[in-house]
Parts: sequence; structure tokens; C-alpha cells
Amino acid sequence: MADITTKQIQELRARTGAGIKDCKAALVDSEGDFTKATEYLRQKGLASAVKKASRAATEGIVHSYIHFGSRIGVLVEVNCETDFVARREELKELADSVAKQIAASPNVEYVSVSDIPASFVEKEKQIEAGKDDLASKPAAIRDKIVLGRIEKRLKELCLLDQPYIKDQSITVDELVKQTGAKLSENVKVRRFVRFVVGEEVESDNAAEAPAEAPAPAPVEAAAPAEAPKEEKKDKKDDKKKKK
Repeated sequence: MADITTKQIQELRARTGAGIKDCKAALVDSEGDFTKATEYLRQKGLASAVKKASRAATEGIVHSYIHFGSRIGVLVEVNCETDFVARREELKELADSVAKQIAASPNVEYVSVSDIPASFVEKEKQIEAGKDDLASKPAAIRDKIVLGRIEKRLKELCLLDQPYIKDQSITVDELVKQTGAKLSENVKVRRFVRFVVGEEVESDNAAEAPAEAPAPAPVEAAAPAEAPKEEKKDKKDDKKKKK
């Protein structure tokens, strides 16, 4: 097997617009032959994927999928560039495949890493950095380990980074790019939502919680009423008469 250099990978990427991993795989498969490597990428539908990705995708479809047993449901929006492609069967097949992937991936919460809030990433870094197994490590090594763990954690949460359930040799991202190449358009997954029967929702919990009754205002003890002044005077006069 020919040794593949970084320079070769970068050159093939510049020619085809395919990803670094895809370019390396193509060069390995073709033993360093650029013509065969390019053909490999075209067959896989990965060539020019980066160039297509810069084009606006404002058309598309919303696809629904109900898993067997009707306990899991998915809605996913897949975008493309034109209304014509939105009606193509290939786009519908992609949307269905992606919806089934989401149904089978309970830990997936985002489409891509770029969708994850910075506050969540920072919190995860603090958690990882504070773990006991890193306490004795030098700072530089500790930072590298934390970075590696965070990257792995974020990918676990992202749909596009998941191995495709029907073909573990590619990711969902590669599946989407392959479809885009076939249709000659920028195709992307925009958003999704996953429903599970009986799953708790924060807003539901808040609605079910009984409202606390306001504490009763403290009641001040009533001061004893003073006897009328006239009555006090009468009592003094009676005492004087008795004497």
C-alpha cells in the first residue's frame, strides 16, 4: 500500500472539494493515483460537496416517521435549492433514512456541532477538567485530554456525526452529501424533533405542580379595650362613699 502524504490529501481536496477523510480514503483505495481517486469520490457522490454547500438551500420538505409500535415519532426538515428537487424521490428517501436514524438515536439532540450552545460546551469542559483522574496530570496534557473528551462528547450528540445505521462505513453527513451530489444541489438537514410516548417535558412538570397557597398574614393580638373614663370616675366615687 502506497504511503499517502498530507500534501496529496490537500491537493485532491482542492481539486474535488471533498472532505479530508474522504480524500485520504480515495487515495488509499487508488494507491495514490489522482485520476482513480477522483473517480472514486465521484462514484461515492462526494466530489464538489464543499462547493455545493455554499449555495442557498431554501426549498425542501418536512418528513414524518412513526416507528413500529407507534411509541416513537420523528419530524425532520431536509432542505435543497429548488422546488423541482424537493419533489424528487431521492430527497424523500434521504429524509426517510434520516428520520429513521433519529428514531434509533435517543442521545442525539443537535444536527451538527455548530448548533450546540457555547454555554453547554463550556459547562462540559468544566466537568471534564474537574474529574479525579486528571488531577495529577500536567496542565498541558490535562487540556489535551479534556479537548479530546469534549470532541467525542459533542459528536455523540450530533446527528451528522453518527455512523449511518444502514451502512456503518459512512456517517449521516456523508449520506447527505452523496444525495446532494446525485441531485446536483446543496442538500442539508436543517432541524428535527423526536417524540417518545411518556417522555417527560419540563413545561408539563411545571404545569402539573400544584401552586403553593400564600402564607396567611400574621394576626396581631387585639389590645384589651380601655374602660370608658366616665365609668372609672363612677367607681372612684363609690369607694369614697363607702369610706
